[in-house]
Amino acid sequence: MPKVYVINKSGHDFSEAENFGDLCYLSEGSINRYAIARMYREFCGTLNKSQPSDYLLITGLTVMCSIACSIFARLHGRLNLLIFRNGKYVERKLILDDLLERRDK
Repeated sequence: MPKVYVINKSGHDFSEAENFGDLCYLSEGSINRYAIARMYREFCGTLNKSQPSDYLLITGLTVMCSIACSIFARLHGRLNLLIFRNGKYVERKLILDDLLERRDK
């Protein structure tokens, strides 16, 4: 079963996201938005265990979402996102190599 990586465990009820997989939290509560190297290290420790079929649930600070998405995209060449819309989570997937040209050729 896939995992749903929740970027920040806050006061929200994320139980609806369990329809997509087991919940795993990357952080909890208030986070220093300027400590991006620390976020990166902590998120890598957890996301290194992720699989291409797992999801990121978008929540928390924009900088946290940016870092988590960057790590997941670098690891898997794709993003599988869960976004809250109209009272439920919807999934959106991007395969990153579909439209990008590699610059390291």
